[in-house]
Amino acid sequence: MTATAEIEQRTAFESERRARLAVPAVAGGVLYLLSGIILSATLKELPAVGIVQGLEPVLRGEPNPAVSPRAAEVKYIDHHALGLIAGSVLTAIAVVALTLVLLFIVDATRFRRPTWPAGRPLVLVGGVGVALLNVIHEVILVIEAHKFATGGDFTNKAVDRALLTTGSGGIILGLLGLLAALALAVGMIAVMLGSMRAGLLPRWLSVLGILSGLLFLPFFGTTTLQ
Repeated sequence: MTATAEIEQRTAFESERRARLAVPAVAGGVLYLLSGIILSATLKELPAVGIVQGLEPVLRGEPNPAVSPRAAEVKYIDHHALGLIAGSVLTAIAVVALTLVLLFIVDATRFRRPTWPAGRPLVLVGGVGVALLNVIHEVILVIEAHKFATGGDFTNKAVDRALLTTGSGGIILGLLGLLAALALAVGMIAVMLGSMRAGLLPRWLSVLGILSGLLFLPFFGTTTLQ
């Protein structure tokens, strides 16, 4: 196959794939916005425990009170479980849509010029990891919150267990989520830089993509109380 024929075939393939990805890309953006609205509305009235409220039992001479000042937060999560899970699922779908678009861009860029080999696997692993682990995290959080709300132990230790801030399971899940978010952020930045250098995307759009990638660094677990 001549170089001209290969370019024409590749251009036709990209045009077809671009048309197929247009709807998922737009839907992903809409779902991400919708998930943010749902999560914000769900957590809008979350009971806040400041320094004064947290130190109040100690000032009363109860270093380990029978009912933690943060118990109301966990019970609130239990009562609003549906909104939290729905928001995290919509976020996961949006991240998957973003991952598909990034994989298309990195493949198109690689056809035009050499790219960083790790970019594609980072996007794939990071995107799937962020989407999956965020949903798993929310589901486990809701389950633990329900156990707390229906149990009889409302101490500080029980609150920490319910919010997944202690215990090997919560720590490992949080660490994996942060690593997945980091992988997605680095992969997205690499893809945007490569596409800009190849002239595939306008500079302003590539810069916007790079800035968006940086937002994924603190992404995992933003819908929880950690």
